[in-house]
Amino acid sequence: MTIRALRLLPCTLLLALNFSYAAAPEQSLVVCTEASPEGFDIVQYTAATTADASSETVFDRLVNFAPGSTELIPGLAERWDISEDGLTYTFHLRKGVKFHHSKAFTPSREFNAEDVLWSFQRQLDPKHPWHALAKSGFPYAESMGMAALIARIEAPDAHTVVFTLTHPEAPFLADLAMGFTSIYSAEYASHLLASGKPEQLNQQPIGTGPFVFERYSKDAQVRFRGNPDYWDGAPPLKQLIFAITPDPNVRLQRLKANDCQVAVYPRPTDVPALRKEPNLKVLELDSLLIAYLGINTRHPPLDDVRVRQAINMAFDKAVYVRAQFGEGGASPAVAPYPPTLWGSDSSIADWPHDLDRARQLLKEAGQDKGFELTIWTRPGGGPTNPNPGIGAQLLQDDLGKLGIKATIRVYEWGELLKRAKNGEHDLIFMGWAGDNGDPDNFLTPNLSCAAARSGENQAGWCNSEFDGLITQARGISDQRQRAELYRRALAIFHQQAPWIPLAHPKQFSVIRRDVQGFELSPMGSNNFAKVRRIAPSE
Repeated sequence: MTIRALRLLPCTLLLALNFSYAAAPEQSLVVCTEASPEGFDIVQYTAATTADASSETVFDRLVNFAPGSTELIPGLAERWDISEDGLTYTFHLRKGVKFHHSKAFTPSREFNAEDVLWSFQRQLDPKHPWHALAKSGFPYAESMGMAALIARIEAPDAHTVVFTLTHPEAPFLADLAMGFTSIYSAEYASHLLASGKPEQLNQQPIGTGPFVFERYSKDAQVRFRGNPDYWDGAPPLKQLIFAITPDPNVRLQRLKANDCQVAVYPRPTDVPALRKEPNLKVLELDSLLIAYLGINTRHPPLDDVRVRQAINMAFDKAVYVRAQFGEGGASPAVAPYPPTLWGSDSSIADWPHDLDRARQLLKEAGQDKGFELTIWTRPGGGPTNPNPGIGAQLLQDDLGKLGIKATIRVYEWGELLKRAKNGEHDLIFMGWAGDNGDPDNFLTPNLSCAAARSGENQAGWCNSEFDGLITQARGISDQRQRAELYRRALAIFHQQAPWIPLAHPKQFSVIRRDVQGFELSPMGSNNFAKVRRIAPSE
C-alpha cells in the first residue's frame, strides 16, 4: 500500500461507517481508538488496545485497580488473606456473579472457583487441554515466570481459591490485577471444545465484565452492550462502540463532529489548540509510560555492545522528543521506567549526542565502513509514538551520518507485534505502559531472559547478572532492598544499551463535555464501566 493510500484510508472509513444507536444517544458512547485489537483472548496478547477491548470491558480479575490509580481493591475476590511467610494467598470469591450469555451460549451456573482454576491452569500447565490451543502463547505468564512461581492452585470449596508460591514474590498481588489474569468461564470453554470451535474463545469472548461483546468488524469497529447483571452495578451506558481510527487527525475530526465522544491519544502537539475548543475537554495524566527503540541484539552487528552504544550516541534524542511531543508533552528517558517510580537512579547520565565518539566506537567494533539495517514502526500514532513516520525518518537521518544505511518498514500494529515477536526486526519503535505500579513490571516482561525466550523482549537481550538482580528483587518484600537491586540492574541496562530509552510521555485523551466519569489510568488502559453522558435536558 502506498503512503498516499495509507493517508486516505482512515478518511474513507470515516465516510463509510455510519453508527446506528440501538439505545438513546445519551446511553451510547463511541470511542475513537488508535488500533485494532489483536484478538479478544487477552492472555495471548500484551497491547493496550487489546486490553481495552477485552480485559477492560468483557472480563474481570480477582483483584482490581481503583479507577485512576494503582491502589488495589477487591474484584471477583471480595477479600483475601496472605500467610506470614508470603507463600500462601487465600482468595474468598464473590457470590452471585453472572457470566455473559450470547446467541451461541447460555451459562447454566454462576462464577465459582472452577473458573479461576481453569483460567490459571490453562496458562501454567502444558498438559491442560487448552494450553497448546493458544497460537500466540501466553506472553505475560511466560515472561514473568508464573509457572515456576506458582507451585499449585487449589479450591477447598466453590468460593475459595488458594495459591501456593514456590518463593515470596513482592508484586504478586498487584500482578493478579493485570489483564492476563482475567477470569474466563470454564463452562464456556468446555462447550467450545465439545463443539469443535475453540477458536471462538478468541473471537466471541464470554466474561463477567461490565460490557458484553457483540461483534467485531475487522479494522473498523468493536461493539459492546452494557451488562445489566454486572456485579458492581449496571454501567450507565447501554451501548459502547470502539471506532478504530489509526490516524490521530481523523480521530479529532470525528470527535469535533460528534461521531465519537472520546478520542484517545491525540498528538501532544495538538493539545494546546484542543484546550481552546468550547465543546471539548482535554484529560492529562503523568502516566507510567516509556517510549523506546528496541535494538535486536540477536542480529549482528547489533550483538556488539559498542555498536549499540554508538547508535544511542548517534540519535539526537532532544530533537526527537520535541518533534514528537512538543513542549511539555514528555520528558526524555534514560532508564526503562519513569524516574517518579521508586528504584530509579538519578545518578545515571544519559548517553550524550556525540557523533565523533559514536564513529570511534564503530571503528573499534570493525564497523566503520558502515552497514545496513531496518527500522520498524507502525502507521497512525499512539501515546508513545504520536508521529511514527517523523520519528523513523529522524533516526534514519542520524544513522546515515555514521554510514549506516537504514530502511524504514511500516507494518500494521498487529502485524508489527507478530513479526517482532519472531525477532525479524533490527530496530523497532515500541512503548510500554506499566501494568501494576511496580518497577518489576517494566523490567521482567520486557528485559528478562524469560521474555527473550518468549519473544516479548524486543531486544532479545539476556544478561545473566541483570536477570539475577531483578529475580532477587521480586522475592524481597522490603522496598528499600528491592530499590537497591533495581538501581544495580539499571546500571547494567545502561551500559549494555539494548534500548534507546526515548521518552516518558504524558497521557492525553479528549472528550466531549457531555461525557462524565471517564478517568485516565496511570497504566494507560481505558475503562468505561462508570462513564455516562449528560442528556440535553440535564
